[in-house]
Amino acid sequence: MYELKTKETENSVIEFIESVDSPKKKEDAYQLLDIFTETTGFPAKMWGPSIIGFGSYHYKYASGHEGDAPLVGFSPRKAKISLYFAPGETRRDELLQRFGKHTTGKACVYINKIADIDRDVLTELITASVKFLKETYPSI
Repeated sequence: MYELKTKETENSVIEFIESVDSPKKKEDAYQLLDIFTETTGFPAKMWGPSIIGFGSYHYKYASGHEGDAPLVGFSPRKAKISLYFAPGETRRDELLQRFGKHTTGKACVYINKIADIDRDVLTELITASVKFLKETYPSI
């Protein structure tokens, strides 16, 4: 049976951020920690070895695949900072038009640094993602 790699762990968020090599990425990670914590009201938890997640939800797809995931999160990776929002959230594309310099993947939005983005739009993206997931998976 398939085993999810990205599970909530008891690892320290602060120790993880402190292990980030780049001083600028470390500073941005602490700013993101504050923004995500304040916006969601959830404490930061490590998910897998490198994702800082906030809140959680249980999903189950028609295929039968199910698991748990953070409502939103981020990871200060070497190349870029990954921001995790709900795929399928309907306002995402409109909000990203006002977000600032970024690239996107299926579930991720990638930024180089916080200075490149609009923090107000970031809080809107976080709020919209949490609202969408709570409505989609009401057992939260």
